[in-house]
Amino acid sequence: MAQQATEIESKIRGYILENLLFSDNAADLANDASLLEQGVIDSTGVLEIVMFLEGEFGLSIRASEMLPENFDTVDNMVRFVLRLQGTQ
Repeated sequence: MAQQATEIESKIRGYILENLLFSDNAADLANDASLLEQGVIDSTGVLEIVMFLEGEFGLSIRASEMLPENFDTVDNMVRFVLRLQGTQ
C-alpha cells in the first residue's frame, strides 16, 4: 500500500505543480502545506482537482465529499483517494 500511496502522491503533486503552481520545482509544494491558506486553490481549483482525480484514478466524487479537509493538502488528497479506492 505504501508504494500505491507514493504513486498517488507523485501524480497529485505533479498535477498541482504543473497546472496550479506553474512550476517544475518540487520544493515549491510541501505535502502538508494548506493549498487553501496559500491561495493555490479556491472553489474553482477544487473542481479542477476533482476532475483530475476522477479521470486519473477512475473515481466518482460526490458533492458531499467536496470538503476542504479532503482537498486542502497533498497528504489529505492521497488519503482521500486511498479511502475512495477502498485501500485505506
